[in-house]
Amino acid sequence: MSANGGTKAIVAALLANVGIAVTKFIAFLLTGSSSMLAESIHSVADSGNQGLLLLGGKRAKREATPQHPFGYGRERYIYAFIVSIVLFSVGGLFALYEAYHKWHEGGGIEEYKAVPVVVLVVAIIMESFSFRTAIKESNHVRGNQSWVKFVRRAKAPELPVVLLEDLGALVGLVFALFGVSMTLITGDGVWDALGTAMIGVLLVAIAIILAIETKSLLLGEGAETHDIAAIEKAITEGPEVERIIHMKTLYLGPEELMVAAKIGVSARHSAEELARGINTVEARIRAAVPIARVIYLEPDVYSAAAERAGTGAASHTAVPGSETEPGDVAGRAGG
Repeated sequence: MSANGGTKAIVAALLANVGIAVTKFIAFLLTGSSSMLAESIHSVADSGNQGLLLLGGKRAKREATPQHPFGYGRERYIYAFIVSIVLFSVGGLFALYEAYHKWHEGGGIEEYKAVPVVVLVVAIIMESFSFRTAIKESNHVRGNQSWVKFVRRAKAPELPVVLLEDLGALVGLVFALFGVSMTLITGDGVWDALGTAMIGVLLVAIAIILAIETKSLLLGEGAETHDIAAIEKAITEGPEVERIIHMKTLYLGPEELMVAAKIGVSARHSAEELARGINTVEARIRAAVPIARVIYLEPDVYSAAAERAGTGAASHTAVPGSETEPGDVAGRAGG
């Protein structure tokens, strides 16, 4: 999905941010504007973040090992979480620190007064192209979801991260332009400090949102409702399985889903019939949900007695005082 689209968006953002960071820093050296310094550090942090996302995507492609039998897909989540920490500390906290000092020191922009305005306007144009690329690539996989829902529920972290970073960069540039313009008009550096503080608060807020969303992915999220429905249909639509006793799903990476289910089968099946039936069901699951690459199906004999006792699975049919049914013994052995 998104691996190619996400990489394209990351590279576009990286190229834009490197150029913008250099330009902003030169403007800061010429003018001494704290808003320009905060924006310079912001762009440097964003550039580093995009490098981290590219590194995470590359490392996630490594083959599985005995120590990591499910592969390294979750490294993409880890690096996305690191991005949120970098954005919070290097971008947000530094901007707030700089705003504090500028507020107390004061001082307007005395030289090269047109430079920061020109730089910020050019940066807004460049950042808009990067943001446009992120939107275009996200639309390929977003479907009918709202943007908020897409950011919250996307399993591939790169596009939501780049989207939020580019949005934050654009809004931050507007804040910087406001602070610099008001400082030039009034000659009071307090406006520059205010613009810097607004940038800091914005970056901290975005970093917190990213941290919350990537933390959820790191903890492990299950399949979406529509994928669960498709998997359940694939399991039960043939004669091999009587019912699903219980099922769990887990994303091993943005493009790899694990499915584990205990399935009720007929006690009359031979071992060969059972194995052939399970292979057929697995093929149906993969056809219905292609990212379901790791599948574990545990056959069991469903017990109505266990269901009446409130357990529902044959592995719990040894309920004292309850009547037993044919297959209960086999269920205990299979559970």
